[in-house]
Amino acid sequence: MEDSSLPPPRLTPAERVREMWDDYRHLITGPRLLMAGAGLVIVVAVAAYLMLGANGTPRPEAIIPMATPLPARPTLTAEPTPILVHAAGAVQAPGVYLFRGEARVLDLVEAAGGLTPDADYDRVNLAETLFDGQWVYFPRIGQTEIPTPLNGIGPEGKGAAARSGPLNLNSATAEQLESLPGVGPAIAAAIIELRQRVGGFASVDGLLAVSGIGPSKLEQIRDLVAV
Repeated sequence: MEDSSLPPPRLTPAERVREMWDDYRHLITGPRLLMAGAGLVIVVAVAAYLMLGANGTPRPEAIIPMATPLPARPTLTAEPTPILVHAAGAVQAPGVYLFRGEARVLDLVEAAGGLTPDADYDRVNLAETLFDGQWVYFPRIGQTEIPTPLNGIGPEGKGAAARSGPLNLNSATAEQLESLPGVGPAIAAAIIELRQRVGGFASVDGLLAVSGIGPSKLEQIRDLVAV
């Protein structure tokens, strides 16, 4: 008779596996294996349907619509003011010309086909700004009298080309003096200072006493000034 107080014999790993197999092999039967396989097939089929779709083609990824940017607001730009200017004298095509926006005497000369060969270039300020209704006369070489249009020439003091006659040295403003060729703010101020100091010019040659005016510059402006 075996002694029950003795501990059970120790089993080897192989014997333990065999013992576990004997305990659970009755659970692994044909129907259970069939049900487990069927369940696995269903899971795989559902996953394939979700990934490929009903027709067997990959489903496209969901596209999130992008926000449409608002159109840029148009920039409002002011229309340039049109001006009409009359070119007369020593130009190829005298007449009235339309300009849109700012323009200068040089633009008027180009519009009128250029100056004639007898034009006195030294008495024309090509950089002068034009204004609406201006009458610009381009003198010829040796011409001393500038004609005056019957309906006037517009605002005074807009430059030598817009004047109808010589500039009076004893009454001209600084702005009018600066319209003379070669006369800037400093020389214009010197002319007015000398005029006030001597009580007015007695002759055009009195400009030689002004700092910055020599014989050559005096000859450029002699026909444009008077006393």
